[in-house]
Amino acid sequence: MELTLPAIATLLATTTFGAALLGRLGRTVGRPPALAYGAGAAAGLLGPLLFMLPLGFCTFGPEATPADTLLGYGLIAAGAALVLRLAWTWLDPEAARSRAEAADTTTHGVFKGHPFLPWLLLAPTLVILALFLYWPAGRTLTLSTQLVRLGAPGQVDRCVTNFTELIDPDRPGLAFFALLVTLLLFAGAGWLRRAGDPGLERRAATLSTAGVAALLFLLYLLWTASYQRVYVVTLIISAGTVLIGLALSIAIAYLAYQPIRGAGIYRTFLIWPYAISPPIAGLIFFVMFDPSNGIIEHWLQSLFGLDLPNYRQNAALAQAVVILASVWKTLGYNLLFYIAGLQTVPNDQLEAAELDGANSWQRFRYVVIPALSPITFFLIVTNLTYAFFDTFGTIDYLTAGGPAGQTSVAMYEIYRIAIPGRDLGRGAAQSLILFIGVVALTMWQFRSTGRRVSYGS
Repeated sequence: MELTLPAIATLLATTTFGAALLGRLGRTVGRPPALAYGAGAAAGLLGPLLFMLPLGFCTFGPEATPADTLLGYGLIAAGAALVLRLAWTWLDPEAARSRAEAADTTTHGVFKGHPFLPWLLLAPTLVILALFLYWPAGRTLTLSTQLVRLGAPGQVDRCVTNFTELIDPDRPGLAFFALLVTLLLFAGAGWLRRAGDPGLERRAATLSTAGVAALLFLLYLLWTASYQRVYVVTLIISAGTVLIGLALSIAIAYLAYQPIRGAGIYRTFLIWPYAISPPIAGLIFFVMFDPSNGIIEHWLQSLFGLDLPNYRQNAALAQAVVILASVWKTLGYNLLFYIAGLQTVPNDQLEAAELDGANSWQRFRYVVIPALSPITFFLIVTNLTYAFFDTFGTIDYLTAGGPAGQTSVAMYEIYRIAIPGRDLGRGAAQSLILFIGVVALTMWQFRSTGRRVSYGS
């Protein structure tokens, strides 16, 4: 590890900025100046080291490209912001008081016996987590900074090249403008929420949604042409799976919940696709939509005299078939929750709405759907996770990423690069990009959609 002049200057800048920021904020809440300035300086120094020490400051080395250096500055800013936020939470007396109150109201179980016995009982779970979760995650981080070929005996450090090679260097102006718009939209949403006016919550949510849209467009501008295709395909298939799946699920659940004879039997048949694995779902739809002998081709020809185009050669049709298979696979899972949730919808509210003259659609729109908002929010998160990760098996057996990569979502692209392509370093880097994207999207859902979920009766 060699500290170059830009790296030293950046560390000094973040240390000074952290000391100035927390020093000023600390004085406003009555903290001793020495403590506030010291905490800010320490956070401003330790934050950048959080990412730079494992990388050895390679983004500022002599072989680093401009994209590597810019990514290095971004990692330094992210690390400094994270640690400064934690330090401010520690310094803020209101936050400390809230933590103390939460600790007082939280009841904890008491384990009677030797203090090491709980750890002994937890040891099998901790060992499994360490071997199959934490160690692979750490290994993925290491591989993402290396040139590693599957089956090759050695590896070569690549710093952050596996990440920056996905970035298009020819559009910095548009990307900077999109970044500026994104920051302004999120800053405006945060300012409206801090204003404390309930009437501004809807405007804050609108700005936040616009900020996410601008961020998605920014990411589209950043990627190279080859990865742009993967990015767009992932968004199309994921959005189609979630939106169509949830809309269809809540409609079928509402119909299946009606008190008619034999309801238990057809509810069971509706739910059973949940027990099928994604690869089997891909095989089923592969046979159904076969252009020569599939049952869909037979029905279209017999009933309407139409020939089914070969979905393996049509990008839009291939994506539609993948979405349809994924929706069918998740349908049973969603129905389980929606049918259970419908049992909690207050009958008195439905009866009151009916007395007020509301028709079936109005009762469904203004009573049932709001009552199911907690379940819908939960299913949005779980269905997005499925769409990003578990559609791999369906795509592999149904289209194998074709035609021409038009169904190769990010998860399938990781497999294609790492296993058939034998490039574990690039595959690990893209898996981290996918992981960070899913985490960021989930956090945004909790901060935006989660605020509008009503858990009352």
